[in-house]
Amino acid sequence: MNPIITELEKENVKKSIDDFMVGDTVDVHVRIIEGEKERIQIFNGVVIARNKGGINENFTVRRLVSGEGVERVFPLHAPRVEKVEVKRRGRTKRAKLYYLRERVGKATRLKEETRPSRALKKAQGKSQSK
Repeated sequence: MNPIITELEKENVKKSIDDFMVGDTVDVHVRIIEGEKERIQIFNGVVIARNKGGINENFTVRRLVSGEGVERVFPLHAPRVEKVEVKRRGRTKRAKLYYLRERVGKATRLKEETRPSRALKKAQGKSQSK
């Protein structure tokens, strides 16, 4: 790859991203511009897909609004995405959860998993190595 492009990607990649995976319930804080005003809107739902690819990484979040499914695709490193908060960790056996599109109500629930965050793992690794 071109070294100039690589350098530009390094500058624009977010460093402080909460570790989340497919199946997790997340709150995505998105910066919305309405006229001259700017505010943060929270979109919460289940991550049904995550496409990795450096600066072009994106993820799809699905939620139900008035019985209708709504999906949004967010570029992970976009300046409009303020932060991604993990509310609940879901246990899945698949990389893409597109089968949730046909399900409604209790059938969309995923089992909860207790896995530590990446930051917690790093802290535990540093304390053990000393």
